[in-house]
Formats: sequence, C-alpha cells, structure tokens
Amino acid sequence: MTGTVIFDPLVPLWFVAALAVVSGAGLVLAARRGLAGWALRALAALVLIAALSGPSYRQEEREPLSDIVLLVDDRSASQRLADRAETTAAATETLAARIEARDNTELRRVTVGDAPDNRGSLVMGALSEALAELPRGRIAGAILLSDGQAHDTDAAPDMPAPLHLLHTGREGDWDRRLRIDNAPAFAILGEEVRLTLTIADEGDAPEDVTTVPVDISVDGAPPQRYDAPLGREVTLPLTLPHGGRNVLQFSTPAADGELTDRNNTALVQINGVRDRLSVLLVSGQPHAGTRTWRNLLKSDSSVDLVHFTILRPPEKQDGVPVRELSLIAFPTRELFLEKVDEFDLIIFDRYRRRGILPSIYLENIRQYVERGGAVLLAAGPDFAGAESIYRGPFEQMVPARPTARVVEEGYRPQISDLGQRHPVTAGLGEAPEGEWGRWLRQIEVEPDADGEVVMTGAGDRPLLVLDRVGEGRVALLASDHAWLWGRGYEGGGPQLDLLRRLAHWMMKEPELEEEALRAEATGQTMRITRRTLSEAVPDLTITTPSGDEVVRSLEEVAPGRFETVYEGPEIGLYRLENGDRTAVIGLGPAAPVEFERTLATGEVLDPAIAPTGGGALALEDGLPAIREVRSGRPAAGRGWIGITPRGAYETVSVRSMALLPPWLVLLLAAGFLTTGWLREGRR
Repeated sequence: MTGTVIFDPLVPLWFVAALAVVSGAGLVLAARRGLAGWALRALAALVLIAALSGPSYRQEEREPLSDIVLLVDDRSASQRLADRAETTAAATETLAARIEARDNTELRRVTVGDAPDNRGSLVMGALSEALAELPRGRIAGAILLSDGQAHDTDAAPDMPAPLHLLHTGREGDWDRRLRIDNAPAFAILGEEVRLTLTIADEGDAPEDVTTVPVDISVDGAPPQRYDAPLGREVTLPLTLPHGGRNVLQFSTPAADGELTDRNNTALVQINGVRDRLSVLLVSGQPHAGTRTWRNLLKSDSSVDLVHFTILRPPEKQDGVPVRELSLIAFPTRELFLEKVDEFDLIIFDRYRRRGILPSIYLENIRQYVERGGAVLLAAGPDFAGAESIYRGPFEQMVPARPTARVVEEGYRPQISDLGQRHPVTAGLGEAPEGEWGRWLRQIEVEPDADGEVVMTGAGDRPLLVLDRVGEGRVALLASDHAWLWGRGYEGGGPQLDLLRRLAHWMMKEPELEEEALRAEATGQTMRITRRTLSEAVPDLTITTPSGDEVVRSLEEVAPGRFETVYEGPEIGLYRLENGDRTAVIGLGPAAPVEFERTLATGEVLDPAIAPTGGGALALEDGLPAIREVRSGRPAAGRGWIGITPRGAYETVSVRSMALLPPWLVLLLAAGFLTTGWLREGRR
C-alpha cells in the first residue's frame, strides 16, 4: 500500500495563477496602508487558492511482478562443430534451472536455428523479436549461449538490462579456410580468366606449415593437385574447356585438428561464351535470298561476317576488266587453304562449281568439317544440276543426295516428327499448323542413313537435313525460298528464328544441343532437364555431395524434353547421370556463411554487450554464478554475471480522498475573513 498527494485543479491553472496574483497585489496594498487584518485575509486567500488546486490523497494497492531473464540458445550449423552442441545443451539446462530457482524471477527461452537463404545465424534478430513481445520494465537481463558469430549485428536491440555471451570456444581451436575472391560469372572461350585463391589458418594453428595442396576439378572430372602458399593470395590463370556452364571445384584436404572441412572447398560456376563468331558467306549468284542471310548475320553483334558474291562467272566473256567488276579480288587460296580454320561457320548460298574453287579447296573444307568446323548449304536449282557443289569432295559429307529434280510448286514447310524433338525446330514459331506462308521451290533430295530430317516440304520431301561429320556439323536446306517468310508472303513464317537457331546449332551453342543434360538451381531447388531425340529416357541418378545416390524418374513436358524438380538436402556439388549423359551443378556456396568464421569469439557482439555492462565468458571456464546488480553498475566479472532487478509491479486498486472538503474550505475562509474584519473594525 502506497500513498501520494496529487493535485487536480477545479479550474484552469491560468485562472488559479491570476487569482493568486490579484490576491497578492491586494495584500501588499493592505499591508502598506497599515490594515490590521491583512494577515488573516492572506490566510483566507491561501485557503481558496488551495481549494481550487484540488489537492487529494491517493492510495494504491500494488502487486509486485517477477523479473524476466531471456536465455537465447544458438543451434545454428557452426554450433554443431566439435562438442559445441552437447556443451551448449548442458549449459542451457543448468542455467535454466538456476534462473527458475531464483525468487521473483521468470525465464523465457529462445532457440535460434539456421536462417534460410544462407543468411547465417540471426541471433540478434531473434532477441529483438523476443523483447518486442515482453514489457521492457520487467527485463532483468539476457544470456546468449553461442559461438558469438552472429550475422545480424545491425539488428541488435536497445537492451534495458545487461546482455551476456557465454561462448562455446576452446583455447586450442583452429580452422583452415579456402576462399575464392574474384570469380567472374562469364568468361570468353580461349582466353585466360584469372581467379584469386587464398588459404588461411585461424586460431591456434600449427606454425610449421607453409604450403598446402589444392585440388582443382572441372565439371566433376578427376582433380589436378597443386601446392599453394598458406596465408597468401594466389592468382590462378584458367582457360575454360567448353561453352556454357563450367563448374570448377577448388578444395584442400582436411587437416588433423581443424574444426571443420566445410570451408575447405569452394565452388565456382562460370559460363563460357564466344568472343566473336566468324562466318564466311559465299553466294554463288545474287538473288533475293542473299539479303536474308546477310541481314541475319549482320544483326548479331557477336558475328564477324565475311561475304563474297560471285557477280560474274568465269565463262562469261564480255571484255570488261575484272578490276572494274570486283571491289576486291576473291582471295580463294587465303580463305579456303590458309585461314579456313579461323571460321566457325561457312555458308554456301546457291553456289555451283564453276572452276573458281578447285577440288583441292573443297577437299580442304571437308577436312575442316571433320576437324570441328561447320558448313551450311542453302540449295537452289544449281544444286540439282551437273555443276552441283555436291559433286566431288562434298559428296562424302553432305547428308542428302540431289535427284536432279527441281519441284516448282507451292507448299507449306512442316516440322517432321523428329523435328518436333530437335532443338533447331522444336516449338518453332509456336504457330498453328497451316498458318505459315508457302514456299514456291524445292530441290528433291534423298537423305543418307545418318541424315536427320527435321523439316519437310512438297510431297513430304526432305527440306532441312542435319548431320554430324567427324567433329563438325553439316546442314542442307533444300530450298532457296526461305526469304519469302521474311517478306511476309501469305503471312510469312518464323524465318529469323529458324535461320538463327540453325546457325547457332552448327556453331555448337550448348543451348541447342539435341542430346543434353542440364540443371538450373534456385536456392536449394534444381530443375533438371534432359533433351533427347529419343522417345524415352532412363531414370536419372543424382549423387549428393555426401556420396548418397538418389534415383528420380523424368517426365516428358514437351517432345524431346524431359524434366524433374529435385530439392537438394545439402549444399555442395551434385553429380547427375542419365544414360550416357552426365552433368554437375553446385547448390549454394560450398562454404556457407556459417562456416566463413568458425572460431568462437566475443568480439563480434561486443558493440551490443558493452553498453549494457554485460560480459563475454567462455563456457570452457565453467558456468558463471548469477548475481543481482544495480542498474548502471558493471554486471560481469571473473566467474559471475549479473542481472538487474527491475522492481516492476501491477496496480490492483486506487483510492482517492480530498484533503480540503468544501465545508472546511468555506468555514476556514469565512472564519479568516470575519476575524480580519472584526479586528480592523476595533482599530
């Protein structure tokens, strides 16, 4: 039970103040004139002013509230190293029992796990959320059981009581960490890319180690081992082996005594891209389709185009000097013998043999294809004649043989059953059947056994035939009327998409491989895609970073495209195998943020602990005693930590009693005024 005097004015304060001023002025005047009753009149004015102030006596009945102590248990991944989990669990239970045994003290426990999206240990955020749900006036302290490696120190709350850290580190702890500092997302094929690698020891590490082995593996291949200096940056010059995604894994073997080897590995995924694509376009004669090829290739800024058009055949003799007909001389020997390997793609557009390119040049082009080059033949009527480029060395590599017949009739190109699954034509244009415009000419050809017919034309004849020759690729488009689609004839068609896909497939773009196994990761979820020309695929085998194998079936989502979605249980390198196709993909960083710093310390949280007067102690030294300390005093010392009793209470009832009842005010005021008047009357 407590009591206090309070004032509740019956009138505004300015009125009470004005009344006091007027009364004071009157009393001063009365005193100067020598009126004998001025003192009694002053008492009467004082009574009236006090009554208008509304004084009362308030009595409160209070019920004391218990103090609250927060106990935060960090169970993130770094807290599971060595014996930290067992040490933390035992300390948590012992401290909880001690706190609950204290009088007028209540315990609130907070458990913190791994944050999603590799955000680390969010200890401060969890503490802030717990404080937001409790009255600040009852918080007597907070105790954190953690390794001290919090990753949200900017979320540290404004503590109304001491904050303490009991960390799980030991004096002899040490750890080795491998780090990649500057890994680009893209790199140009054939050019060196430089990565900076650092291997450093932290803590009580062995002092006699100066170099450590480093294993480097590309796309899951057997690793190559090198020696790297310890504690110094090492620049690694690397050249990507292929286009598309290259998965590079860097690792150093685990050493005896280190806390963990989770941070001894780093994954880097770099996409290999071509700097410039070199294309040679040879037009046998000017025609409407020449501009189509030229516009397609010049519209791509990554393509270097060399284009030659034969304006006049050698057999034409009109007496005009060649220098007046040609912009430059046709450098046949330089292009087709000396520099042919510098081109990624050679296109022959309605070219026929006229003696300009001898057989030795054509034979060299055939060998260029077998070495990995690409040749595209856009056939016109000349392909069916006696001067066809097919006659000669090209006969061994062109995937279809002309029958010497030219079909001059309108037809709508169609995608074959095989073409529905081939990436060059799959889903081409996404237009309903019959909507594309007609072509008006086709060269009749008979495909070889190895030729893949992906488009058909008049009378279901082969229109687009693809084949692989040695390490290279060859394509035959048995018509010179693809330009009609570009002109919008009868509605046109997907001419640009078709020719661009065809050119990029021939230049071996990874996205257009017809037999491929790929995976795309989003967080810990990967979407695995198997593209094939077959109608069915075997089950997929997934090997996790820990070596476990998981078998999943693939579902056909489109012709020639099978997919499945897999949720990776852990972070690291996954190996995928489907039939004769293999792939690798990395989920998340190989060393999560929880393992970037593994040594327990109080330095990270010191900016949040120091202002509260708390301290950071090691559990290795034993559990500290808990003492009560006054607010503002140091709350930690050797072997002890302090909490601040808050003395919080809850008001149960309130009673108020007026100090000056109205009848007493009237009696006193009238008495003082009457006495003063009588005294002045006698004088």
